Amino acid sequence: MIVRYTEIDSFTVLQGGFKMTDPSKVIHVRNVGHEISENDLLQLFQPFGVITKLVMLRAKNQALLQMQDVPSAISALQFYTNVQPTIRGRNVYVQFSSHQELTTMDQNAQARGDEPNRILLVTVHHMLYPITVEVLHQVFSPHGFVEKIVTFQKSAGFQALIQYQLCQSAVLARTSLQGRNIYDGCCQLDIQFSNLDELQVNYNNERSRDFTNPNLPAEQKGRSSQSGYGDSGGKYASGAGAVVFPQMANAAAIAAAFGGGLPPGISGTNDRCTILVSNLNPDRIDEDKLFNLFSLYGNIIRIKLLRNKPDHALVQMGDGFQSELAVHFLKGAMLFGKRLEVNFSKHPNITQGADTHEYSNSNLNRFNRNAAKNYRYCCSPTKMIHLSTLPQDINEEEIVSHLEEHGSILNTKLFEMNGKKQALILFETEEQATEALVCKHATSLGGSIIRISFSQLQSIRENS
Repeated sequence: MIVRYTEIDSFTVLQGGFKMTDPSKVIHVRNVGHEISENDLLQLFQPFGVITKLVMLRAKNQALLQMQDVPSAISALQFYTNVQPTIRGRNVYVQFSSHQELTTMDQNAQARGDEPNRILLVTVHHMLYPITVEVLHQVFSPHGFVEKIVTFQKSAGFQALIQYQLCQSAVLARTSLQGRNIYDGCCQLDIQFSNLDELQVNYNNERSRDFTNPNLPAEQKGRSSQSGYGDSGGKYASGAGAVVFPQMANAAAIAAAFGGGLPPGISGTNDRCTILVSNLNPDRIDEDKLFNLFSLYGNIIRIKLLRNKPDHALVQMGDGFQSELAVHFLKGAMLFGKRLEVNFSKHPNITQGADTHEYSNSNLNRFNRNAAKNYRYCCSPTKMIHLSTLPQDINEEEIVSHLEEHGSILNTKLFEMNGKKQALILFETEEQATEALVCKHATSLGGSIIRISFSQLQSIRENS
């Protein structure tokens, strides 16, 4: 009989509560995120003895691991009682399982109880870029004829049902693609067999498609969330890594910046590039000052101040991920005595015109070079700013004189890194630092055009 493991596997249910089970050579591991591999778990427990079996319960973010004997399991749990086990920055929690043995049938079933089926349930993790029917078809069609695709958003994230003509094609696709990335460094595939017999598709659009019936209506179709990505003819990696679409070059930079994850509060699924900024100070703001602030989070395409609403502006970023960073980190920031309101705009882009400022070809856009480093430095406004590209003969007095009109400077430090002069300036408030940045970034100081960004350091150490 195949045992169906559950999330309360490591407890025995008693009247009115729970009781820890007796020691077992089977260890139950919880909070096993999708980024954690079998090899990660093996490395965690191999110092305590031989591991004979490992079952990943992906749907529940859990795992069951069987040591060679009970003393080995006891040693592991005694050690991790005093030391919090961590894998890839995530705390995992270990306990004895109520099961004394994992059977071969249990291991083969991977505790899912899912039988091979021609319909696959696909969940996309770390979705930094929109995924549509066209993208999924490019990824899955090399393994067999795909009849239907339906996409939807659930609590688990973006999901899709993919129906093959043959069951063996679905088995091959799952074997080949499980755990791989659609784009380099992101959009990881988690694939299970569905228990459905047939998909019902009513419309052929960017969310669903019946490839056996091209005459279905398109429904009332909104603006495409993919903007031509699906027509790019992406190439597939031959190794065990990513299914790479080469035009998404900054996906690798994002992955490098954030270690394969994303900052807290960032979904990576936004596709709206234009931002509406309101509650600006119309007497002091202009397009270049907005550029200096928003270019911290991505490349700027164009900016428009709304003449009929002088305290409003539209900012068009290079892509949806960059605009999401800007909205997340700048919402509620103080500038020129006003608390900024930063939200996604209903407009997909800013129409070119006499009242728009173009920045798409500006050499001041920060993310054309060193994109991974710039993503990594993204943060909300701080009291500390970092100055770079300073002239070699600059001194602290000249820097203070250049910036002090914007607020009280509490501390400064001029230093050299890789042969280049840089400086840290600590203001009394975040608003003062923000004002200095928007007014003095890309200005001339001692014959050099200086760069200014926020520093995440909390204080200046004199001996650093």
